Amino acid sequence: MSKSLALFAVLALTGCATAAPTYLKNGEQGLSIDCSGGAMSWEQCYKKAEASCPARGYDIIGTNGTPALKESEKTLGADIGNYTSRSLVVLCK
Repeated sequence: MSKSLALFAVLALTGCATAAPTYLKNGEQGLSIDCSGGAMSWEQCYKKAEASCPARGYDIIGTNGTPALKESEKTLGADIGNYTSRSLVVLCK
C-alpha cells in the first residue's frame, strides 16, 4: 500500500506544469510557468498558461529551454529522452 502511494505521489509531481507569480522589468506581474522534465512538453506549458489566464488569454514574454522538436525528429511520435529544462513567462491580457 505504501509503495503504491509513493508511486502515485511521484507521478503526480512529475506530470504537472507549475505556475508562480513573477514581476517583469517594467513592474507588471506575470507568470513564470515551469514544465521541465522528460514527461513534460512545451504543449503542457501552453496549456498551463491558458488555464492560468482564462478570461482574455496571454502574451508570451519569454521562453527558456530546448525548442520543441519537429514531428520528423521525434521517436515514434514522442520526444523521448529529451529531459530538459523548459520555462515560459507570460503576461495575462
